[in-house]
Amino acid sequence: MLGQNIIIFRINQYKTFTLAPKVLKIVTFIFSKTQIKTKKMQKSLILKIALFATGLSGIVAEYILSTLASYFLGDSILQWTLVLSFMLFSMGLGSHLSRHFKENLLEKFIMIELALSTLVGFSALFVYTVSAFTAYTGAIIYVLSILVGLMIGLEIPLVTRLNEEYEELRYNISSVMKYDYYGSLAGGIFFAFVGLPYLGLTFTPFVLAMVNFGVAMWLYIRFYNLALPKLRYLLNSLALFVFSILILGAVFAKPIIFFGEQKRYKDQIIYEEQSKYQKIVITQWKNDYWLFINGSQQFSTLDEVMYHEPLVHPVLKMTPNPQNILILGGGDGLAVREILKYPSVKEIIMVDLDPAMTNLGKNHPVLKNANQNSMLSPKLKIYNRDGYKFLDDSQQFFDAIIIDLPDPRTVELGRLYSKEFYMMCYKRLRPNGLVITQSGSPYYSTRAFTCIRYTLEAAGFEVVPLHNQILTLGEWGWNIGSKSLSKKQLKEELKKLDFKNIPTKWLNNDAMQLMTSFGKENFFLSDTAEINTIHNPVLYKYYLRGNWDLY
Repeated sequence: MLGQNIIIFRINQYKTFTLAPKVLKIVTFIFSKTQIKTKKMQKSLILKIALFATGLSGIVAEYILSTLASYFLGDSILQWTLVLSFMLFSMGLGSHLSRHFKENLLEKFIMIELALSTLVGFSALFVYTVSAFTAYTGAIIYVLSILVGLMIGLEIPLVTRLNEEYEELRYNISSVMKYDYYGSLAGGIFFAFVGLPYLGLTFTPFVLAMVNFGVAMWLYIRFYNLALPKLRYLLNSLALFVFSILILGAVFAKPIIFFGEQKRYKDQIIYEEQSKYQKIVITQWKNDYWLFINGSQQFSTLDEVMYHEPLVHPVLKMTPNPQNILILGGGDGLAVREILKYPSVKEIIMVDLDPAMTNLGKNHPVLKNANQNSMLSPKLKIYNRDGYKFLDDSQQFFDAIIIDLPDPRTVELGRLYSKEFYMMCYKRLRPNGLVITQSGSPYYSTRAFTCIRYTLEAAGFEVVPLHNQILTLGEWGWNIGSKSLSKKQLKEELKKLDFKNIPTKWLNNDAMQLMTSFGKENFFLSDTAEINTIHNPVLYKYYLRGNWDLY
């Protein structure tokens, strides 16, 4: 029995000894396979993260160019449509051209990243500089959008081909596209909530450029052994050059952009800010100041009373016991200054989308002096909201509504001059309430002025137009709408108005006689126009087609 056990033990010991090398081989094989697979996954992930980063920077570059196009050329919807369309077309063209890249794909991808970082970083600087010397700013912006799209279009196929060594086709294609699209989403969020409001068009491009540069360097370091020795010197030199000029560009970006910006204005810029919604600029000439939004003059302290007094006093003077006033826009506080001249007013609601503008009205010395600190009045409540949404949600009634918005040069601004918007104004006014809206120039843009009048009438108001010769704006106009008075009664009441008990600087009864008259049988206002609605936004087209060369 003992001998039998010894024999069994020896047999088992022999089996273990003979099986050990085989098990070791199997374990080693599995481990090596796993290690190879892990390395492949890591390299694949590096490529996809690189594409995520380039997707982010590429889309933000196009957003920057779209914003610049809107700022310099106007009509934001058209400009965003054109820039993004050019980008998508050139991405397709870049994808087509990538088929001709047959070797050294990694090196070419890194070179494209370095070129893209340079192009993106200097895009805004280049546009501002060129705009100071030529009228072809739009063409420059479109060319830049094509070049950026072309490079993005080259990147995606190159990464796909580099990644085919690490993933099979169905995973390769889907994951590459996925990371690029995720990067685009991250880029959109970054631009909307960080880039434009905090970094502005001055520094956002350089942040993106550094993203591209960082991606190029990361790939170069991680795949250094794959790069051809003869190309390493070239890549090193290019990287050093690009990094140097990006640093220099970031350091001198602000004065360069200021130079280009200053060329757009004939007077000295004393303040500028790119808010989330618009570019705000204040200029000075001698002892007077001008406020511009996206390049369009809003007022000058030289003659702003000739605009703001007609905007406010005819409406409030005709309103018996005005107490609750709604002002849409007017973040500079100048209209509020005039409203506060009526002791009966208990509450002024201001709805202005941009907090940067209302903060400027509260805090900037030039505006505080001009509006006599009206923005700090306890009677004033400020809501930084979209005016259309505010009225749609509001349950409050007002004695008068004063609409002091920028000119309707875009579809989104045209929404605040639409029939639907004016119908909400009608609903929120008390029975004897009146509304007045600034309406641009009756002579420079006659059809736009007439369109606003017809649109107010379509919303239920009886409307009388007003106009005045403002020194720095030229001939400008308003439309007054009433819920209770006929057009004839409204015009007669306007002509009777005097302002002896109101401390106006310019407005009096003689001025009202002139402001309500447009000459014989509406010589300039005989033009026809459609009604502006949300679904038929004709107003901005009329505005842009106006005779602004006369201005």
